[in-house]
Amino acid sequence: MNKQYREYEKLDLTKLADEILQQWQDNQTFEQSMQLREGMPNFIFYEGPPSANGQPGIHHVMARSIKDIFCRYKTQKGFYVKRKAGWDTHGLPVELGVEKKLGITKEDIGKKVSVDEYNQACRSEVMKYKDMWDDLTRKMGYWVDLNDPYITFKNEYIETLWYLLSKIYQKGLLYKGYTIQPYSPAAGTGLSSHELNLPGCYRDVKDTTCTAQFKLKNNQKSPWNFYQENESFAEDTYFLAWTTTPWTLPSNTALAVGPNIDYLLVKTYNPYSGKTMQAVLAKSLLNVYFPEKNAELPFEDFKQGDKNIPFKVLAECK
Repeated sequence: MNKQYREYEKLDLTKLADEILQQWQDNQTFEQSMQLREGMPNFIFYEGPPSANGQPGIHHVMARSIKDIFCRYKTQKGFYVKRKAGWDTHGLPVELGVEKKLGITKEDIGKKVSVDEYNQACRSEVMKYKDMWDDLTRKMGYWVDLNDPYITFKNEYIETLWYLLSKIYQKGLLYKGYTIQPYSPAAGTGLSSHELNLPGCYRDVKDTTCTAQFKLKNNQKSPWNFYQENESFAEDTYFLAWTTTPWTLPSNTALAVGPNIDYLLVKTYNPYSGKTMQAVLAKSLLNVYFPEKNAELPFEDFKQGDKNIPFKVLAECK
């Protein structure tokens, strides 16, 4: 056995970690790594800030370890890597927690509690676990400036965002777009994907779905080139579209069709009005809406309210 290397009978990783952390602290290693590279090319690092109203978990340790690797690597390559800690004091999860704690709803703000009292309760709640976060950050060796963090509810941060938005606007880069967003009627606000994934927000429920009829404009030209009865669609022609989220229908701006889907044009009766209509739907879904046996029913015998509605396939196309 080679005796030139010291033999460790017991490897105590916890003790080793404490010794290294203490050495970093005594020598101000992180601070010196910054000072030595002042004036060098910048490597810009944006810290995606946590919210201190919840306790940190192992997934935070994993994500921060990855971020730390890149910052240390760039520092070793000679870049100046400023690392500023931050706290995301986002609204809805904090507000809901405070409302539950105070036993109030949104309508009670300004009545049972003042706006100032409510805001102060939210500010206290959002920083509830800050000390725990700071302790974990140091213990895991994540190098970031904890002494001068940015906090998203501070005026300095808010006014910085307004300033940046004004610059984006002045450059003509700000535009109005459209998107479908989950909405909370109780909270009176849109919801982010993060908020939808909070504990207790998601559960399986049985719900009624909806098949919407999208009426075609009268001046729309027919894609059924081989359908010669009319140059354009009949007056009452509807695309059928099934949705499990009927609450999004008021914000619809367009209806999409698939270029590789086989569509049918079907003559039938509107089950709501009892009037004749033409329906456009995917060929593969024909018998979901129109039972095969109803193709034999005579149109002249139909009466409004009949459960079985006659139909006839007029044409097919992509």
